[in-house]
Amino acid sequence: MGYMKRKDYISWDEYFMGVSILSGMRSKDPSTQVGACIVSSDNKILSMGYNGFPMGCSDDDFPWDREGDMLESKYAFVTHSELNAILNYRGGSLQGAKIYVSLFPCNECAKAIIQSGIRTVIYDSDKYDGTPSNIASKRMLDAAGVEYRQYQRSGREIKMEL
Repeated sequence: MGYMKRKDYISWDEYFMGVSILSGMRSKDPSTQVGACIVSSDNKILSMGYNGFPMGCSDDDFPWDREGDMLESKYAFVTHSELNAILNYRGGSLQGAKIYVSLFPCNECAKAIIQSGIRTVIYDSDKYDGTPSNIASKRMLDAAGVEYRQYQRSGREIKMEL
């Protein structure tokens, strides 16, 4: 009698959300780390991204503040994880792809998701539910027929030594 295959391997959702969360750990943002992972319809990773400043804009020279004048806070400068993942993709069309993201997309990222052809959003946190940006996102995603669902945490703990 030979070996039997493992039964405790992680699911696709656990795998891709795990990649998104791990990607978010690359962010230098002291208050919010968000990661995204774009996946083809046949479960191949196409691209990843995290929130940070555009290339060439030093994260030592631009502000990380959350409050104050627009030019003194991060909001005018940071590129969100979803947009970075979309812009990082070099393979052509994203038509029919899925995006796993650790935080529900803002209205600006929702526009980029729709325009890129991504058809499914799987998100972890929806901590801004009910805010104008979040309402606008859901309204646009609904109108464009982009499916979205919240990731169902399995409670599985994965420990890695790097």
